[in-house]
Amino acid sequence: MMMSKNVIVVLVWVMMGLADAQNRPKDYVNAHNVARATVGVGPLVWNETLTQYAREYAHVRSADCAMQHSDGPYGENLAAGSWNVSAKEAVDMWLDEKPLYDENTGDCIGGGLDCRHYTQVMWGDSKCLGCAHTHCPDGWTFITCNYDPPGNYIGERPY
Repeated sequence: MMMSKNVIVVLVWVMMGLADAQNRPKDYVNAHNVARATVGVGPLVWNETLTQYAREYAHVRSADCAMQHSDGPYGENLAAGSWNVSAKEAVDMWLDEKPLYDENTGDCIGGGLDCRHYTQVMWGDSKCLGCAHTHCPDGWTFITCNYDPPGNYIGERPY
């Protein structure tokens, strides 16, 4: 069976649309808020100022997908993958750190920083969220989410 070039173009366009459909604001917000609800933390709302900040930083990282923080004024989580990482997959990566968080002490197990993506997702004082993703020349995807107010203050618990 032969497909015309127009059919192939439409199929690629539809597939790209489906991938983008997994990275809409509501996809990021829902993935965060479902997790936050499990520990009794209030929901995050989408914020265009944070989104613009995230877009600008994702653009910077689009050349290399380097896992380097922006060192900006907001809380920040980064994710990258060799596939078209969805909003839910990125948030799930951060939530996978939950076993490294000690709820009794409020610290990462072993005193490291290995749970701080999880704690930023769950930070109860954070109220707003903005995220962006980009594709890099090597085929990787880079995602950044920013939070305001930021979290992960030493000596404070996320919830």
